[in-house]
Amino acid sequence: MPGTLFIVAAPSGAGKTTLVSGLLAQDSGVKLSVSYTTRAPRAGEVHGQHYHFVDVATFKAMAGRGEFLEWAEVHGNYYGTSRPWLEAQMNSGTDILLEIDWQGAQQVRKVFPDAVGVFILPPSIDELERRLRGRGTDSEEVIARRVLAAQGEMRHVGEFDYVIINQNLPVALDELVSVVRASRLRYARQKARSPEFFQLLEQD
Repeated sequence: MPGTLFIVAAPSGAGKTTLVSGLLAQDSGVKLSVSYTTRAPRAGEVHGQHYHFVDVATFKAMAGRGEFLEWAEVHGNYYGTSRPWLEAQMNSGTDILLEIDWQGAQQVRKVFPDAVGVFILPPSIDELERRLRGRGTDSEEVIARRVLAAQGEMRHVGEFDYVIINQNLPVALDELVSVVRASRLRYARQKARSPEFFQLLEQD
């Protein structure tokens, strides 16, 4: 039985990476798709674990060969999801989680319309700005640009199945874990797991 595809999107500073890390620690049945990117590694990031870091020429060559399920340019850098790897994992029954933006989510839904979409929101714009400033990695100009971009991104929240407001991290993590577990209990998933039993139930 093919695995479930989960899409988790959020504006920068909403806590998406922390929540996804918490989910993966609690649920060994979910595997994170490691995206390709042309941006430089941040402190502590490991090639092949956090991202596959490639140059622009390599990225564009891969895109030209149709190797990306989705790709987008974000803040001047390219990000993309490997289609061959993802399809192989899902065909083996593994649940896959994508950390992508709303543009990527739109592209993925065209191929996987049953993907489960989750959007992470900050409690407020002011809190989002405070979190971005608290990182201590960006200039005021970059922060202002990210906040403006975040407002545009959050307008797409209605395109997702579930919305989690990350005001309290433990609560938000419990909610994300609950979404994943509940998705596995949907009728179609249970029927695929036990087809003979459901065939008996549906007999006249």
